[in-house]
Amino acid sequence: MTHLTVQRSTLGNLQTNLRSMADLQTKMSSGKNVNAPSDDPAAASDMLRLRSDQRTASQFGRNATDAEAWLTTVDSALTTSLAALRRARDLTVQGGDAALGAQSREALAAEIDGVKAQLLSQANTTYLGRTVFAGTSNAGYAFDQTTYTFTGTVAGTTPPVERTVGDAVTVRVDADGAAVFGEGTTSVFALLDDIAAQLRAGGDPTGSLDELDAHKDALLTQVASVGARHNQVLTAQSTLADRQLALTTQLSAIEDVDLASIILDLQAQEVAYKGALGATAKVLQPTLLDYLR
Repeated sequence: MTHLTVQRSTLGNLQTNLRSMADLQTKMSSGKNVNAPSDDPAAASDMLRLRSDQRTASQFGRNATDAEAWLTTVDSALTTSLAALRRARDLTVQGGDAALGAQSREALAAEIDGVKAQLLSQANTTYLGRTVFAGTSNAGYAFDQTTYTFTGTVAGTTPPVERTVGDAVTVRVDADGAAVFGEGTTSVFALLDDIAAQLRAGGDPTGSLDELDAHKDALLTQVASVGARHNQVLTAQSTLADRQLALTTQLSAIEDVDLASIILDLQAQEVAYKGALGATAKVLQPTLLDYLR
C-alpha cells in the first residue's frame, strides 16, 4: 500500500465523519429527523400522507364549525317561533270568550298581528346573508311579507344546504321553511291573519285551534330534527379533534428528533472527527525527505 493510498483513504474517512457530523447538526438545529426526502424516502412518504390527512381533517373541522353555527341559528329561530305560536294559541283561546267587548277583541287581534310579524321575522332569519329556511335560494328571504309565498321551492322540493363533516358524513344544516311554517294560504301566517279577522268581526276564533296545533307539531318535529343533527355535528367535532391529535402524534413520532439522543450522537461524532483529524495530520506530516529516507 503506497503512502498516497493511505492519504486518500484517511481524507475520505475525514470527509465521511465531517458529513455525518453536519447531518447531525442539521437535525439538531431543525428539530426534524427528515429535512429532505432523500434523508428517508419511506418516512418522507408517510409524512406527506399524514399531512394530507391533517389538511383533510382541518377542512372537515371548518365545515363542522360552520354547520354548528347554522344549526344553532336554526334552533334559536325555531325555539322563538314555538314560543310565539304558543302565545298565539293562548290568545286564540281567550278570543273564544263571548263576553269580550269590541275593544278587548281588537287588542287580542293586534297582539295576534304582532305574533305573526314575529313569526315572519323568524322565518326569514339569515346566517351570513343566507336564509336558513329557504334552502339554496338566493332571494334574500324565505317568505314574502304579504303573500307568504315560499322562495325555497325548486322543482317541487327544497334543495338542502349540507356540510360534509367527515368521510362520507354529510349533515343538513338548514330547515325546510315550507315544512315548518307552511306556505301561501296554508301557512301559519295566513292562519293568524284569519284569527285576527275573526276577532275583529266578533266571531269565535277557537275553531282554528286544531290548525294551530298542527303547525305547533310541525315546529316541534323540526326542533327535534335540528337537535339530532346538531348532536351529530358535535360528535363529529369531537371525533375530528381526536383525529387531529392522533395525526399530530404520528407525525411527531416520524419527523421530530430525540434531542437527548441527537446530542449524544453528535458528541460521539465530534470525538470521531477529532480522531480523524489527528490521523490525517499524522499521514500528511512526512516530508519528501522522510519518504525518500
